[in-house]
Parts: sequence; structure tokens; C-alpha cells
Amino acid sequence: MTATSLLTLLTDFGWNDTYVGVMKGVIAQINPHVQVIDLTHEVPPQNIQVAQFNLLSAYPFFPVGTVHVAVVDPGVGSARRAIALELETGFLVGPDNGIFTGLLAQQSVIHSVELTNRDYWRVPDPSHTFHGRDIFAPVAAHLASGVPITKLGDPIDVVNLAQCPIASCTPTAHGFRGNIQHIDRFGNVITNIPGEYVDGKTWSVLVGKRTVPGCSTYSDVSPGEPLALVGSHGWVELAISGGDAHFQLRLNWEDVVQVVIGQG
Repeated sequence: MTATSLLTLLTDFGWNDTYVGVMKGVIAQINPHVQVIDLTHEVPPQNIQVAQFNLLSAYPFFPVGTVHVAVVDPGVGSARRAIALELETGFLVGPDNGIFTGLLAQQSVIHSVELTNRDYWRVPDPSHTFHGRDIFAPVAAHLASGVPITKLGDPIDVVNLAQCPIASCTPTAHGFRGNIQHIDRFGNVITNIPGEYVDGKTWSVLVGKRTVPGCSTYSDVSPGEPLALVGSHGWVELAISGGDAHFQLRLNWEDVVQVVIGQG
């Protein structure tokens, strides 16, 4: 695979501290020509499921060979492995804690390694609390610069990678039952029900005792009214026209929702 000198970062570090900037500095020390794109640094602290949702949603929009670094790492400093994966269309670098589960369900792995070659770390003895700086950022910079993934460490079996699966939606007598997997900054509540399940149908979403109509756009209902639609990410989501569904519908991660086909 040809190196693109393109690298993305996804973390739960936020912007109040220097952590993200320091990772970029480490990358620039290795290769100042690598282009770094921030996917997000506002993943809720230690929320691996939200991290994998965001990575899965963003991955298809980058060139072949892009290196994606994902660091949401509650087990940093523990026995959890640091890994790099080469897929058919790109590379993944981060902790082995299930953060890549969604992508690995869709992509074939060509090479998988544990990052044991300290020659490609920032320092041989990394911090116990900041592997993003000392391991993941420098390894990703080397990958984006064309270093073969096989030089970065020992091969591992992808079958043994940690898993953090997205819950599966299940069919019901009248539609589908699913869960909330993400809440965006607008308060839109995104389910794990694929949009293709409602394509071309009349449908609604049952939330508790409330029925929310299936629509095409946010403007299909009056301001302040709830609606359901298929978002740009391809999943069924719940929203409030001009409002915050997370707050107004009192919904949260992993809450149950039901799509009802034939009602809208």
C-alpha cells in the first residue's frame, strides 16, 4: 500500500489541555510533511463505543493508505496491547481495547502487529499515562512516512483482538428493536438501526409510549417537534426540529427504541 502522508487523530482529550497539540508536535518531529486531520477530540471520556462509532463513520471518506490514530484508552499503562493494523484501504493505530471493532466487522485485515519495536516509539521507556504521545503518535508518523507495518512489532492474530461490539438490532413483529449508540453535539440521538431497513417505507419510532414520525428532513415537522430520519451516517436517528432530542426526549446511550413499519 502506498503511503499518503495523511494521518487522522481521534481522542477523548478535548481542547482544554495540550495533549492533542503535543501529539501533533511528536508527529512533526518525525515528519513535518505529514498532514494531520482532527476527526474529533470530544469523545466522552473513556467511551470506547462512541469512539468506534465516530471512526467507523469517518473512515470511508479518506484516501487509501490513510493512517488513523484512535486513542480512547482507559487501560493505558496496563497489560492491554498497543497495536497497528493494515486494512485493505488504510491503517489503524491505537490500543487493543475494542475501539476498532466496528471497522473490523467491515474490513479485511492484511497485517496486524503488537507495537513492540521501541525503535519507532518516541522514547524506549514511555509514560504510563500518555501512550498517545510516546507510542501511537510516533508509530503513526512512521507509517504515514512509508515504514512497513511489519517493522513495528510482532505479528498477532486478529481473532484475539479485544471486542467492543455495537449491539445488534433485532426484528420484531412490526419492525425492529434497537439501541442508541451515539449522541451528537446537536442532541441528535443515533440508533443502531440501519437506514436501509426503513428505505421506501412508511415508518415511525416508538420511544417509551411516544410515537415519533419517520421523516426525510429536519424541516418536515414544526420547530420544537420530534422526528425520526436517516442521518448522513446511514443510521436511523431521533431529532427535535431546532432542538435537542437528547434532552427533550430524555434519551441516553444504550436506551431501547423501536422502529415500527407501516406507521408514520
